[in-house]
Amino acid sequence: MPVPEDPAATPAGAGAGSTAPAPATPGARPLVAVAPGVHVATSQVLASNTVVVTTTGSQCPGAGDALVVDPGVTAAELAGLAAEVAARGWRVVAGASTHPHWDHALWHTGLGPAPRLAAPRAVATLAADRRRAWGDAADVDPALDEAVFGVLTPLPSGARELPVPAPAGCAVLVHDAHAPGHLALAVRGVLLAGDMLSPREVPLLDVGHDGEARPAPADPVGDYRAALDRLEAFAAAHGVALVVPGHGPLVRGRAALADLVAADRAYLDALEREAAGGPAAADPRLADPWVAAEHARQVRHLRERRAG
Repeated sequence: MPVPEDPAATPAGAGAGSTAPAPATPGARPLVAVAPGVHVATSQVLASNTVVVTTTGSQCPGAGDALVVDPGVTAAELAGLAAEVAARGWRVVAGASTHPHWDHALWHTGLGPAPRLAAPRAVATLAADRRRAWGDAADVDPALDEAVFGVLTPLPSGARELPVPAPAGCAVLVHDAHAPGHLALAVRGVLLAGDMLSPREVPLLDVGHDGEARPAPADPVGDYRAALDRLEAFAAAHGVALVVPGHGPLVRGRAALADLVAADRAYLDALEREAAGGPAAADPRLADPWVAAEHARQVRHLRERRAG
């Protein structure tokens, strides 16, 4: 992903090639409980959210088992997370990568050898583009561990829950917005949305990146609209009242989630109008210079596709 000019204030989530090193990292991040057994740590570097889900209650065997989702961006953060997990006595039984961009495919040996799950399309996409993706990661932090980068296990085709012992009932949704095989998880009323549904970022389409082997999809806007429809239904089916996006602040309450989905749909309409020669899109999230630059890239992409 391109690193914003002020990464501490501005999240990044496009997953494109990095262009500048990150500043000194803060290391360990506090894990904050946001629901029973659901803990979130937010990076001060890229506003990236890591989630650790643990079994809770005496009725759950192995109450110290943990699932780690999108564990961090820098080597210091990853080491800090591993130390925090160990200090709390948790045993990592699985990891999960929400999508195949480099900042969601990292790991630390201190988290153990647990399988790191991802959707089959995401696993295949990263495997085909591993060299470029690792280069982007190493540009941001050369201290990251290449040996454990992108070592992902595909979920069984058609899986509706994570096939791991903890946490039970972690529901799965796979779509193709933002990246192929983008994974969303719902557990205990919390939606782990990956790089979707962010109050800080407009919808970031899968429009390809420089040096990437695969072509961009034929209809990235349509893919995004379809994913929003599915995410909305998924959230309703699982009683979601809290959303953890990949980057940026959490979304609390069903009304706030509905407002955000509506804002994302309105942005997509405005993006297409601008790409067709209409007025410039107006969305408060475009006040962020990095988000505005990504918006401009999306406008260019759609115009180039229209031009043939």
